[in-house]
This record gives sequence, structure tokens and C-alpha cells, in this order.
Amino acid sequence: MSNQSPDSHAGHGAYGRPSILIIGGGFAGLAAARQLTGLDAKVALLDRKNHHVFQPLLYQVATASLSPASISAPIRSALGTRSDCQVVLSNVESIDLQEQRVYVEEGSVPYDYLVLAVGVRHDYFGNEQWEAFAPGLKTLEDATEIRKRILLAFESAEHEADEDARRAALTFAVVGGGPTGVELAGAIKSIASKTLPREYRNIDTTTARVVLFQGGSRVLESFPEQLSRRAERDLRALGVEIHLESKVSSVSADGVIVCDEFIPAQNVFWAAGVRASPILNSLGVPLDREDMKVVRERALV
Repeated sequence: MSNQSPDSHAGHGAYGRPSILIIGGGFAGLAAARQLTGLDAKVALLDRKNHHVFQPLLYQVATASLSPASISAPIRSALGTRSDCQVVLSNVESIDLQEQRVYVEEGSVPYDYLVLAVGVRHDYFGNEQWEAFAPGLKTLEDATEIRKRILLAFESAEHEADEDARRAALTFAVVGGGPTGVELAGAIKSIASKTLPREYRNIDTTTARVVLFQGGSRVLESFPEQLSRRAERDLRALGVEIHLESKVSSVSADGVIVCDEFIPAQNVFWAAGVRASPILNSLGVPLDREDMKVVRERALV
């Protein structure tokens, strides 16, 4: 953000045109900004990062099939040259609905109309300590961290003399059978079987074990059953092990416990659920738990 006060980017209608502030530069935020372009209003889009990410392809960055630059673009470029929307780089700390102000690290931004498009993060259902051992996949940083862990796992196995340790290094546990978990599990097994075999001399990468744990009765539960069953068949054909109605009860640096069974795994990746941004807690309004449940069940990425 520049040295200008955040107040300079938006102003109340009493001083001229009404101000519309959009928080979030994801799909919803960009769509809102494009639709509002051309109105007799001052439109500003605020995000803590200056780039937009095409989230459905994050799993390909995580498995080294694409570079981060392939699925990201500056928010200003994504808006297009005809947009008169002001892009503001800052981190939101709280929102005051009565005062109609958004508080950021540098000060506050007034608004007449507010559009919240803050997205979601992965949900560990009260077990936040698991995140250190089982990263989720929602940002470019998440994707590059997972990519690093996957590639280092093969490097570790290549020079590991102990058979059990080598086996654990080549075991990848994916928790959650939604779109992210399905895509990630399939991509890991695919690169282990088709891309990496010629790269290593001491290990057979095709033996890498990819295990997908799903708490429900089928993968892709938010999709029609026909598509769900097809995805399951395709994953099994790749060699992915699928454990249905299997909920993880513990995650550590050594592996996971599922249905009282410990499975050694050097790498665990989390795709089991999402939760709303904590910034919503500052609104001071009731949050509907049923609505949040629907968000968790229907989130596609």
C-alpha cells in the first residue's frame, strides 16, 4: 500500500459519489468489481495480496505440474483495462458496521456499501495443532509448501537405508474426499507412477502409497452419485487406496490414526473441510451454524 492514508481510497457519499468497498480479490470479488464498473460510484477492491489465484488448479502447482505464475495474475490485470475499480493492498483487521469503516493495518477505510468476498480457509474442526503436520490447499503458499514436501519425500526415500522409514516416506495420506482431496490424491499417484520413475535409481517410485480418507460413504459427496462412483473407479485404477467412512482422529509427524489404526506416513495433506474467514467474527452479528455447515459441504476448492 502507498503512503497515502487508506481514507484517500474511499469516501462517504456526503463528499460526492457513494463509495463501494469490496473485500477479497477471489472469484466473487472480481465478479462484483466487474459488475459494478460503470456505476456512478467510487469502487475499491481491498485484498491482502495483489494477485488473483485460479484456485481449481492449485493441486497442479502442488504436484509440480504447473508453476505458480501459470495460475495467478495481478488483480489489476484480472479486472481488465476498462475497469475504474481502485485496487488497495492491505490486511483487514476488523469491520465496524455501525461506523461503516473497515479497519486495516494502516488505518481505516470508510464505505457506503460493503461487499464481503473473503473466501474460506481449511477447517481442522478444533484441532488446529494438526496444521503443522497436515497442510491444506487454499493459497499459492499452501501449494508450494505441499510441492516441497512431496518432492523432498522422494529425495528422502532415495537415500533411506531403513525399509520402514523408506516406506513411510513414500506414503502420502490425503484427508478428505472432496474435489481438492480427489484431485490431489490422483495427481500424486500419477506423477509417482508416470513422471518420476526415471528420475531415481535406488527406489521404485511407482510403489508410492497414496491413501485417501473420506468420512462419508463416497467421494465427491456434493456431486451426483454417478460422477462420484466414476471418480472412485478412476482413482482406484490409478492405484489410490480409498478408505470410506474413515475419520481421522489424530495427526502427527509420524502419520495418522484412523479408526484406531495407526498408518505411518511422512506426508499428510488436509482437504477435509473449510470454514469462513475469522474476520466475520468482528461483524457483531449472529452467524448461522447451518449456513456454515452448507458452506463446508458445498465448497469445491
